[in-house]
Amino acid sequence: MVAALARPGRELAKRLLMIETGAVTLVAAGVTVAVNSEWGVSALIGGSIFVFANAVFALCAFLFVGARAAKMVAVSFYAGEALKILITVALFSVAYMYMQVELVPLKLTYLLVLGINIFAPALFINNKK
Repeated sequence: MVAALARPGRELAKRLLMIETGAVTLVAAGVTVAVNSEWGVSALIGGSIFVFANAVFALCAFLFVGARAAKMVAVSFYAGEALKILITVALFSVAYMYMQVELVPLKLTYLLVLGINIFAPALFINNKK
């Protein structure tokens, strides 16, 4: 019963991660064809940073479920958000310091996936009515 309460949230997170991954792949392929491969790789890296950090957050957010574990739910949610921010900062630092990336596609793809993350859940909720 308790696991059934978290199922809709887990399904939403899974669908959202799949949409984000598909968007990153399509944008990276499109930029590779339209501009060059360096821009495509940079777009892939920028979007992947967000998708990876968001996947870690989703794992942490749904680690515990149920009213008896309410305190642990809150702790894992906030810990997941803090971990998401730290992973994002670390991956951007690695990309800037150790990889030859183009900043425009890197940041634009990151922002695109961030926008998808903000607006897509509203589309899912309104679609079920």
